Amino acid sequence: MTSQNTTVEALGVAVAAQVPVLLWGAPGTGKSSVIRALADAMGWPCETVIAAIREPSDFSGLPVVVGGVVQFAPPRWAERLSAAGRGLLFLDEISTAPPAVQAALLRVVLERVVGDIELPGDVVVVAAANPPEQSADGWDLSAPLANRFCHLDWSVEPAVFAQGLAGGWDPPVVPALPPGWEQGVGHTRSLVSAFVTVRPGLACQVPTDAAHAGRGWPSPRTWDMAARLWAAAQAAGASTEAETALITGCVGDGPGVELLMWEMDMDLPDPEEVLADPDGFELPERGDRTYALLSAVASAVAARATPERWLAGWRVLGRAGENTPDVAAVAARVLAGCRPAGAVAPPEVKLFAPLLKDAGLL
Repeated sequence: MTSQNTTVEALGVAVAAQVPVLLWGAPGTGKSSVIRALADAMGWPCETVIAAIREPSDFSGLPVVVGGVVQFAPPRWAERLSAAGRGLLFLDEISTAPPAVQAALLRVVLERVVGDIELPGDVVVVAAANPPEQSADGWDLSAPLANRFCHLDWSVEPAVFAQGLAGGWDPPVVPALPPGWEQGVGHTRSLVSAFVTVRPGLACQVPTDAAHAGRGWPSPRTWDMAARLWAAAQAAGASTEAETALITGCVGDGPGVELLMWEMDMDLPDPEEVLADPDGFELPERGDRTYALLSAVASAVAARATPERWLAGWRVLGRAGENTPDVAAVAARVLAGCRPAGAVAPPEVKLFAPLLKDAGLL
């Protein structure tokens, strides 16, 4: 698979998961075309907004007095997306927007709020930018705005270009994520949680130079975005290359690759298999593997909490809690918080009674 195809695949997964995504690439390489083709393939409207020629009020709303009350009127493109109920908001040339406009975009990208209206949940924010050294009068993307995107690199593959020029380009594909795919986010969040526990320095690492601050860097927000995109990529059956691009696009190359290598080294059992036979699995000796396994089991129960699965989850935690209750503390709080109606607390709960009482869960 070429890097260009990987980027298109990752872009489709990000749109399906409704995570803001930003394409970085040289001018004239087809970034805008692929984004508009993506909207056409989905049958969605695409509103293109050139951020560089807009004013902050185009995003925060123009103040008007109506009936003696100040309201912030949204622009027409926001009203059209709101009326359509879905679509792509394409913020082009975002890196050439002045700092005041970038500040006004913060709420638009994260909360999809424009003026006094909130865009529907099925409106996805997609942006494109040229690297500062390749754009006229460009700015470095501010760290707060960069931290709201998954960053994907766009490059032109000569073979793909030649083939498309002669025979036309295949339309990009947005994968149809299966119903309930978001239940898998709990599992990937548990993996990220276990990883950050052993690498606390990567929980939040604000870059000190402007060039790195304008790309993906680790923070609680981007780790959560990475977990969501990780679950979406797995649900979509995405390639390993696309999965890697999505995770590193959120938290940066170093932390993202380190997470994936750590997860590969864990070689953790499937939490569903552990729940099916809570007495038959082998408890890991390493503390970080135990933490990751128990967190994954608790997340799996919380995603589909039945009395049988809940009791099986406590059996698993009980085996670890006898010797290392601290390692199982987070998982115990998750299980206590998803108790199904009518389920009777098993004896294993007593192992964690003090911490559950402190958390107000017992």
